[in-house]
Amino acid sequence: MKQLLLASLIGSAIAMATSATAAETDLQALEKAARAEGAVYSVGMPDSWANWKDTWADLNKLYGLKHQDTDMSSAQEIAKFAAEKENATADIGDVGAAFGPIAVQQGVTQPYKPSTWAQIPDWAKDADGHWMLAYTGSIAFIVNKQLVKDIPRSWADLKTGTYKVSAGDVSTAAQAVNGVLAAAIAMGGDETNVKPALEFYGELAKQGRLSLANPTIQTLEKGEVEVGVVWDFNGLSYRDQIDPERFEVLIPSDGSVISGYSTIINKWAKNPKETLKKTSRFWQNTRIPPAEFPHEADDLR
Repeated sequence: MKQLLLASLIGSAIAMATSATAAETDLQALEKAARAEGAVYSVGMPDSWANWKDTWADLNKLYGLKHQDTDMSSAQEIAKFAAEKENATADIGDVGAAFGPIAVQQGVTQPYKPSTWAQIPDWAKDADGHWMLAYTGSIAFIVNKQLVKDIPRSWADLKTGTYKVSAGDVSTAAQAVNGVLAAAIAMGGDETNVKPALEFYGELAKQGRLSLANPTIQTLEKGEVEVGVVWDFNGLSYRDQIDPERFEVLIPSDGSVISGYSTIINKWAKNPKETLKKTSRFWQNTRIPPAEFPHEADDLR
């Protein structure tokens, strides 16, 4: 379920702004054009998130392409594309599954279908190629064992604990939104009724236990987060990058959700050929290993 997909060089001339498949393109011409552009500028795709670090390293190693990212939330990415338009400073973004259709509605994307388009399930892609799900994850807890001695293993444990909980900004970030949904499911709600989760977080706030620190690798490393609500692929990555002995990452036993992130290409991208190359490389070889948790999707319904 936790996949970041890369593939061989395939693509189409995105400057034509069509939804043509990669099979209809001259791949050598695309590679030549991408090398000439020399760089790709992304948003919301930092080295510390998922496995972007190795993705960008592969592109640099294979094609000599440089990369620069500005980290931001899904909503901020879409707003940036819309605000800058022809003055675009970003080529590509990575947004939560629910934000892909919003980006299309806002008119900030352009379509592209890789050669493996038929292998992508219909539910995981826009019919016209404006977005496609690249990888999935499950909501998990990351616990700083130096600050929390009684490890919470469920939302119920969080409710009765004494430690602070960091969930992020639900107004802009898909990770935070899914953290709310997971809590709702654990407490008897669902996607149509998140009231139990709102009441839960509200009670944490009254107790002074709802931390305003966003659970990122930086805040975790500084010791600003006691318990963070994050995607499991982020939790595992943060743990291993900082100190595997310092953190525990686990799926809450009473409820979680599985969702993913979609690739969107800026309608006004300045480096379209390189963006296509990078998008194409999502779709064959797995870069993120299977999660360490013994569950399947059905276990979390």
